[in-house]
Amino acid sequence: MKSYFNTNVEDSLKDFNVTKDGLTSQQVTESLTKHGLNALNEKKKQTVIQVFLSQFKDLLVFILIIAGIISMMSHNVESTLVIFAVIILNAILGTVQHFKAEQSLDSLKALSSPSAKVIRDGAKIEIDSKNVVPGDILILEAGDLVAADGRIIENYSLQVNESSLTGESLSVDKTTEMIDKEEVALGDQKNMVFSGSLVTYGRALVLVTSTGMKTEIGKIATLMEETQEKKTPLQVSLDDFSKKLAFIILAICVVVFGLSLYRKMDVLDSLMFAVALAVAAIPEALSSIVTIVLALGTQKMAKENAIIKKLKAVEGLGSVSIICSDKTGTLTQNKMTVKKVYVDGKLIDGESLSLDDNVQAYLLKNSILCNDSTSQDGKEIGDPTEVALVNLGHKLSIDELRLRGDISRLAEIPFDSDRKLMSTLHNIDNKNIMFTKGALDVMLDRVKYIMTSEGIKEISYEDKQNIIITNKELSENGLRVLAFGYKELSEVRDLTLNDENNFTFIGLISMIDPPREESKQAVADCIRAGIKPIMITGDHKITASAIAKEIGILRDGDRAIEGLEIDKMNDEELKNNIEHISVYARVSPEHKIRIVKAWQEKGEIVAMTGDGVNDAPALKQADIGIAMGITGTEVSKDAASMILTDDNFATIVKSVANGRNVYNNIKNSIKFLLSGNTAGIIAVLYSSIMALPMIFAPVHLLFMNLLTDSLPAIAIGMEKANKGLLNEKPRGRSESILTKDFLLGVGLEGLLIGVVTLVAFYMGGAKGTTPLTASTMAFATLCLARLFHGFNCRGKNSIFRLGVFGNRYAWGAFGIGLILLNSVLFVPFLQNLFQVESLSLNQYGLIYLLAVIPTIIIQTVKVVKENIADRKENVTIIEKEEKLENIA
Repeated sequence: MKSYFNTNVEDSLKDFNVTKDGLTSQQVTESLTKHGLNALNEKKKQTVIQVFLSQFKDLLVFILIIAGIISMMSHNVESTLVIFAVIILNAILGTVQHFKAEQSLDSLKALSSPSAKVIRDGAKIEIDSKNVVPGDILILEAGDLVAADGRIIENYSLQVNESSLTGESLSVDKTTEMIDKEEVALGDQKNMVFSGSLVTYGRALVLVTSTGMKTEIGKIATLMEETQEKKTPLQVSLDDFSKKLAFIILAICVVVFGLSLYRKMDVLDSLMFAVALAVAAIPEALSSIVTIVLALGTQKMAKENAIIKKLKAVEGLGSVSIICSDKTGTLTQNKMTVKKVYVDGKLIDGESLSLDDNVQAYLLKNSILCNDSTSQDGKEIGDPTEVALVNLGHKLSIDELRLRGDISRLAEIPFDSDRKLMSTLHNIDNKNIMFTKGALDVMLDRVKYIMTSEGIKEISYEDKQNIIITNKELSENGLRVLAFGYKELSEVRDLTLNDENNFTFIGLISMIDPPREESKQAVADCIRAGIKPIMITGDHKITASAIAKEIGILRDGDRAIEGLEIDKMNDEELKNNIEHISVYARVSPEHKIRIVKAWQEKGEIVAMTGDGVNDAPALKQADIGIAMGITGTEVSKDAASMILTDDNFATIVKSVANGRNVYNNIKNSIKFLLSGNTAGIIAVLYSSIMALPMIFAPVHLLFMNLLTDSLPAIAIGMEKANKGLLNEKPRGRSESILTKDFLLGVGLEGLLIGVVTLVAFYMGGAKGTTPLTASTMAFATLCLARLFHGFNCRGKNSIFRLGVFGNRYAWGAFGIGLILLNSVLFVPFLQNLFQVESLSLNQYGLIYLLAVIPTIIIQTVKVVKENIADRKENVTIIEKEEKLENIA
């Protein structure tokens, strides 16, 4: 598509064969046929039924469905009902989550203006914005939402807030002047307006150049449709785990079924035996428990100003290795503040100004009287740079309302983006004083005198050079600089542009949107945690670099680049250079997606913050999209998986620590579930190979998996975080939960519990007892051993180091599990339902003794390991101290 920022007004109008009288009715009809309506396309959405049915694609779910069907065929009603209830509940949860997630395009459409004012056939008319076509002459006034992209052809001090597209909150002064460059960043296209932006001041005539999906907002909608949401490392790991587990279970079930048939067992009984094994092996509650643990994590994070929209994002945060953060409002306060002031030949801090110094007092008067903003009781109204000047006055005990009441404004020339000046007339000490503020390059050419502590004198070449050098230093440090001067008039009258000359220079005031106080520490915490923080902003490179250096993002060896430099790199070049780039300025939505993708291709897990419409595609592309709750648009919030209610970078770092803890807890919960299920598999396999009676009924295994397993697993998920979480490096994208150490631990612990279960089975099958007694003792021992095992899986350390009563939920889960198990063992109705037999007191005592043995062994091993590790650490400390003594 042709660019119009570098085309003059006359040629732009010629391109569309239109004059300032607008299109004819025939041209409008032709344009509508050619370009279509000025609306965003919408992708066909899946129906509720389609989404619900897609939840059954998982292989483990398929195995459970087969198990349910076989249970039904064998008239085992209880097992059938429980299996299908679990499957349907999980499908419903998945469907609800899907429809909560996809709302981004609807919010984008809401940004479109409902109506627009255009000139057609020489007359001004109001039309539905969807009927705006390329070539239309659009009339814009303060308060209008821009209906389409266009080239400004007449300008009357137009100012537009483009924050939804560029991320920068300051309104942009517009112009009709052609920009004589081939490539210009969106934020610097001062002669263009863009769909979805807001007119804050002035008016203009605009030639519409793009509508619908060809506008900048349309391009963003296209990017969002093309962008696929990333699975978190836990999702990837669990998917991988589910596939492997499913194939292993199928293989074992086939072997067991074959062995049963070989022993001349009835086909249906053989199938039931295989089903028992499948039920024992599949952790039915895993999906629910992961969801519950994640939900508990979101509750904690919500209290710390981080609202999680997508549960999996909690765990994903713990894996983050790159955080791409916006500057304005996230790393900074989103509030312009006066920093340095140049007055009377000296550069001083703004808050060090003194009202006792005549020159400094005069500068402060100028800054407040030649100013249209107010700041009262926390309410700030007006341009952020003017508000910063008023707030400086407050800090120095100047009430702007009282000062303006005492020294009223007699006349004015408002600020103009072409003049870059503002002037107001006041009567001060019976003199008619015109105060002026504006850009130094404009002001300095009109200055004749300079105000000093020694009086007014003609400005010298040396004075001007000092002012220029100071302005350059301040600008290079990312500060916005305003120049102040005044002129005495002979009488009170209306001001004219001819009055703006022969000024007396008073001074320069510089300001910046300063970093949040906590940003520096948060960045340091990121680096300590092995996370690289990156600044991506629509602001200028100099300003961005200054803030990035101050808070520690831009370090030695790092680079800052602009969007136009990214355009000159292909994807491979960007990927090769990306590790050394910490600041990106003047970027577009396409740049943000390229940056995120480049890091992802290097195997990194990327979090991306944003608040504007322009950020939405990158928020969706990132592993974790983080939207701003205060300044964020609805589009960015919908595209994100997490919303910061305080718009604070430090909150992200806290969330990373919470995410890491949630992941550790989920991993421990999975270890608890798998080791318990491994024990069940060992017991069923052993009884099958040894041609023993069926050790468990399917209903026994479902009781364990859904009741005595679920509560301890949830309790493990509520374990408190240890203090050293941010000292660990983030885990890699491809790192599986199922590491060798993890699987070895699951296998050994499962073997211990399986052995004591089989011992109970043999003891229950002694002379004078029935096979049901043996099955009951094995079932009760396995249940109780798994309940005790919940304490082992709270963490890597022993319960003595974690705190025996450090997790009250673990004790609650243990207590409820005991009550449920004893109810099944002692209540006659439940005995029949769960196929168990009454036991003697000795048998009951034997169950407790056998069940606690694995926990005693596991805790003993942990204590021994801790003591060995402590001794090694003490030896290392002593060696370091000895080395230091020798050096001294």
